[in-house]
Amino acid sequence: MKLLKIIKNGIITENPTFRLVLGMCPTLAVTTAAANGIGMGLATAFVLVFSNLVVALIKDFVPKQVRIPAYIVVAATFVTVVDMIMEAYVPVLYESLGLFIPLIVVNCIILGRAEAFASKNTPLAAIADGLGMGLGFTCSLTLLGVIRELLGAGTVFGVQVMPQSFNPAVIMILPPGAFITLGLLLGLLNKLTAKTE
Repeated sequence: MKLLKIIKNGIITENPTFRLVLGMCPTLAVTTAAANGIGMGLATAFVLVFSNLVVALIKDFVPKQVRIPAYIVVAATFVTVVDMIMEAYVPVLYESLGLFIPLIVVNCIILGRAEAFASKNTPLAAIADGLGMGLGFTCSLTLLGVIRELLGAGTVFGVQVMPQSFNPAVIMILPPGAFITLGLLLGLLNKLTAKTE
């Protein structure tokens, strides 16, 4: 039961995008399309789960003075794996995400969860935390991507949804559209949760 609570915490209570406001660089940059959001989210989730696991396993062997560099090396290993797999099996998505895949290494979600959770908990709890945070990040990026793609191109996952007469708001797939969409979603979520708290 505790593991499910940890996973739920990452998806809802401490959602990295909408609650902790972490990982804003990839959030704002890659969510021009729903496929980009889900691709970046799943890549980050993979790195989170496995780097959390390794950090939880090695926490007692790493001296305090070098723990952050050690966590970066662990994350870099899994980012390299993701980078190579995406380049080999989903080259179109790989090209679309570009530089943001290698930058997962220094994503504050990865280092934050390694330091705040994985280094203080069991390997199983660390996996659950990585899974919850990764799924929360994936859901957030996908939601932003769906909204921006729908309003900016009239499509969702590349499939035409809006009628031909739809006049897309091109601003939504440009950088200002990312800020507008994120700001409105943050405001909406804060208003909805303020009533329940």
